[in-house]
Amino acid sequence: MSRTVVVTGASAGVGRAAAVAFASRGDRVGLLARGRAGLDGALAEVEAAGGTGVTVQADVADADAVERAAAEIEERIGPIDVWVNNAMATVFAPLHEITAEEFRRSTEVTYLGTVHGTMAALRRMRSRDRGTIVQVGSTLAYRSIPLQSAYCGAKHAIVGFTDSLRSELIHEGSRVHLTVVHMPALNTPQFEWARNKMRHRPQPVPPIFQPEVAAEAIVYAAHARRREIEVGGPTVEAILANKLAPGFLDHYLASRAYTGQQTAEPADPEHRDNLFASVAGDYAAHGRFDARARGASAQLWLDLHRGWIAAAVGVLAGIAAGTLLDRRNGRRLLPAR
Repeated sequence: MSRTVVVTGASAGVGRAAAVAFASRGDRVGLLARGRAGLDGALAEVEAAGGTGVTVQADVADADAVERAAAEIEERIGPIDVWVNNAMATVFAPLHEITAEEFRRSTEVTYLGTVHGTMAALRRMRSRDRGTIVQVGSTLAYRSIPLQSAYCGAKHAIVGFTDSLRSELIHEGSRVHLTVVHMPALNTPQFEWARNKMRHRPQPVPPIFQPEVAAEAIVYAAHARRREIEVGGPTVEAILANKLAPGFLDHYLASRAYTGQQTAEPADPEHRDNLFASVAGDYAAHGRFDARARGASAQLWLDLHRGWIAAAVGVLAGIAAGTLLDRRNGRRLLPAR
């Protein structure tokens, strides 16, 4: 059955890949972002994938704009079943080089944009007592790294906000479902248009995955009632390592994460970023790291199929136990020699 899905930050990167993935299921997709060219490109891909799409230009940092966008989408393609909060903005720099205005803006888009989207979705879902809100999280929600304090802080905040709201919904017996999908390093245009104050061009910390891997997890999360989903082995490893040895990781990242987030190419002093306004042009889903990015995750496949895997293991264990028991009983029935 097709659903009405809203994706914020849908003009490029993970949002665009997720919108196309939902469309390939026949879903109706509301595409929300600031840039007109990117929205038009995303809409063309959604329709080519077999879905119905509508576009709304809006800045998620503006709560009223998000509310108007939600109302328009419902009027055009129907009641919202799934809302995906994906929009983000960041600054690559040590904190002492980030202005208060830059930090505030990154937080307003990445964290408050998620809050605004959640509020708009809940205004509609609570009265219907159904719906799913997917928060696009990150490995960095549990293990922060240097040079991304604004982004890491926002992703941590999203987890705290979502956990609080989830308890409220449980208290009132609501069937609206909240889930968070934590992402690894991804090959998206983020590294083309993020504000950068480092000496070299930014890059995702390897290993890098294609945005379609993230999109697969988002689509799954929208249909399965899972609390959280971790995408990629590196995400699981980082979260576990931070629980076991956070102090060690502080020092490890202090020595490795500066170079790990930069390529050998010098930063472009004329570089335009999207922190306060969208960058002109259509950037699509992929960034410039296709040659280094993985198109699949074995960890994610195992996680999404863990029910079947557990069932298969149970069947095999039952067969093995039955075979062993038969052998033992057979030995007992043999005549004495």
